[in-house]
Amino acid sequence: MSTIDRVAIIGAGLSGLTLALALHKQSIPCSLYEARSAPLDIGGAIMLSPNALRILDQLGVYARIRPEGYEFDKLYFRSPDDQPMDTFDFGGTEKYDYHGMRIYRHVLIRELSAMVNEAGIPISYHKKFVRVLAETGEDITFEFADGSTESATCLVGADGIHSRVRKYLYPDLEPLFTNIVAVTAAVPTAQLQVPSGYGLPVTILNRTHGAFVIAPQLADGSEVLIGRQKRAQQLSREGWDELLSNKEWCAGFLREGANSFPEIVQRAVTDITTDKINLWPFYIVPKLGMWSSRHSRVVILGDAAHAIPPSAGQGINQAFEDVFTYALILGRLDKGSLQRALKIWQGGRQERVDKVLALNAQIDKRRMPTAGAEEAVNEPFDLEWLYKPDFVEMVDSWLSQDVS
Repeated sequence: MSTIDRVAIIGAGLSGLTLALALHKQSIPCSLYEARSAPLDIGGAIMLSPNALRILDQLGVYARIRPEGYEFDKLYFRSPDDQPMDTFDFGGTEKYDYHGMRIYRHVLIRELSAMVNEAGIPISYHKKFVRVLAETGEDITFEFADGSTESATCLVGADGIHSRVRKYLYPDLEPLFTNIVAVTAAVPTAQLQVPSGYGLPVTILNRTHGAFVIAPQLADGSEVLIGRQKRAQQLSREGWDELLSNKEWCAGFLREGANSFPEIVQRAVTDITTDKINLWPFYIVPKLGMWSSRHSRVVILGDAAHAIPPSAGQGINQAFEDVFTYALILGRLDKGSLQRALKIWQGGRQERVDKVLALNAQIDKRRMPTAGAEEAVNEPFDLEWLYKPDFVEMVDSWLSQDVS
């Protein structure tokens, strides 16, 4: 049996904070380390599906964020001539126990941070992880940019796509830029003059200019995100920051070719507040053979371990699954060694991530304006496996496996 005295979590973003609460629920001590000087209070809204909301509910977070989230059940897709084309379930209390939710990232960060503080879990800000100094079969020692060092039983990299912790496992691996960047903004819903019965959130396809997304946010739906993607050359972090600061360019791209879209899009881009513009370059990491180190004392999860394209809206939702099941695995180490448990955990999680990637491919096929698209639309999606899992039962099933 392995004893977990303390877990050090690198990154106090959505994944790290949620992991801290999940470990606390398992009575496993932990500490958070964040490179920024304060909790993140920027960023756009994210979409939470029932699988993630189930986790947040079990951790006591759901009730705190629900009043500030926009709830919906379906994603709508419309053809270039603005005709209904397809729908995709993203929630529903009858089928999946929860509505889907769109909520600002900073709201979730605020509530998660408050709950972590209420639980007495320490968060150290302005602590930039640099490297692992030593790892044994019992613990891990690591260093920060200020020269200080810490030791813990386990170290978890919840530090995103550009993870520094991942460098310990894969020193030469760099995230791959997909040559796609998304530009988004937030505008008042009233500006769009949404026709009666026009389903939102909606993705409107266009053969020449790509897709245009409109997604309500705020609890009353009084604001919408508008967004588009474009091909782009890779830039440095400073380069992306400089491009984001060029608000005129961002707004101009959102308006580009607007006359080729339906009137709702043309109205959406007439008045764009520049302080609500965001820019997101899409990076991926290749499928990794191991998410943990040789002695199993270092683990990566979420975007540090796998980056999921946005087709099914599962990026952050799968990160929440990672952290919750990892905490359950650590809480059940009486059933085997840490190395065996993490091997089982990664296998189970990779299987679900692979199914999400297959779902993404199925969705992308249905959205393509090709000869086979109409037939593909008629293929039903099976989503109960995704939206309605029992994670405790899932982990117990994994641990009952005979893994050599």
